[in-house]
Amino acid sequence: MKPRTARLAASRRSAVEPFLAMDVLREAGVLEAQGRRIMHLEVGEPGAPPPAPVRAAAIAALQGGRVGYTDALGRASLRARIARHYGETYDVDVAPQRVVVTTGSSGGFILSFLALFDAGDRVAVAAPGYPAYVNILEALGCVCVPLETTAETRHAVTAEMIEAAHRAQPLKGVLLMSPANPSGVMMSDAALREICETCDRLGVAFISDEIYHGLTYERPAETALKFSNEAIVVNSFSKYYCMTGWRIGWLVVPEELVRPVERLQQSLAISVPFLSQVAAEAAFDARDELEAVKAGYARNRAALMAALPQMGLTDFHPPDGAFYIYADIGHFTNDSLAFSRRLLEEAGVAATPGVDFDRARGARTLRLSYAGSEADIAQAIERMGGWLKNSR
Repeated sequence: MKPRTARLAASRRSAVEPFLAMDVLREAGVLEAQGRRIMHLEVGEPGAPPPAPVRAAAIAALQGGRVGYTDALGRASLRARIARHYGETYDVDVAPQRVVVTTGSSGGFILSFLALFDAGDRVAVAAPGYPAYVNILEALGCVCVPLETTAETRHAVTAEMIEAAHRAQPLKGVLLMSPANPSGVMMSDAALREICETCDRLGVAFISDEIYHGLTYERPAETALKFSNEAIVVNSFSKYYCMTGWRIGWLVVPEELVRPVERLQQSLAISVPFLSQVAAEAAFDARDELEAVKAGYARNRAALMAALPQMGLTDFHPPDGAFYIYADIGHFTNDSLAFSRRLLEEAGVAATPGVDFDRARGARTLRLSYAGSEADIAQAIERMGGWLKNSR
């Protein structure tokens, strides 16, 4: 083989920011390969296994013979079961034909962004917010418009903020999550209704990321479909249903977007894995097991909320949902990236620096996931407390 004399140049579209939570996970894996035991508070991944009906359904399907493609939009029975879920959970009537099965919520974002937006379109997202929104949109050539929230307003995006951004320069879309990542804050039903109505009036596409629905601690979350027939909903079996590695989620889209999304899915993925679809349908029959897992998150949440102030981390909002605490670490540092690296290397606790969620203002914040086991969260609290005490 001839020696290489030149290197291929990466595309401009690939020059997105790294997803730092995944970088931390990789670095933690290196330390674990060296024999160290790491407490994982960096990624939003349930520590519990997928529920028993999920595993049983997948095993039965695998033993049943052929595992092949499905329709690009998903198996008819799963789409019907997801549609039924909206009636059972939210008292909203959704036609199965509007449901699209996707390769996790990530696949749902890619499909919805491609179906809705062209290069140069302006799409508003919350800051702080989930970093993959910005990275995917930028890779597709869209312009991200940050809707900057503050701790004083519980990181809430309002309809007035959307209208002001649209007035300054027209928006093509708005993407919001409730309960939110990284803050765990959930918007009120009234606020969600007002946002839906504002987007409909302005002719702006509203994408509602509802991946943390089911994981709320004071009151249930409401779906945007309750307030708008134009809203696009993204959800997944990853979080509440403990199926991260199965890579399966769904979209609910207006009828006019079904065929465009189907055409995209046909070429981008052909279909979602058959085994994951069979397993996901069974997940709806595991409510008792999944509620027991959520009860563990609630205990982890209470433990962290009690312990963090004793460590000197007093500035955070009690999360309404999801399984994150977004804490101000300005008392210790103005460099959350370096802080998280030291926390991992010196204390064996993996956490995500706030700059992952807010490029402009995240240097003073840290996100802690409490989705792991109660034993691991207790150990993480002990390690963090000792490390912070010695770091002062």
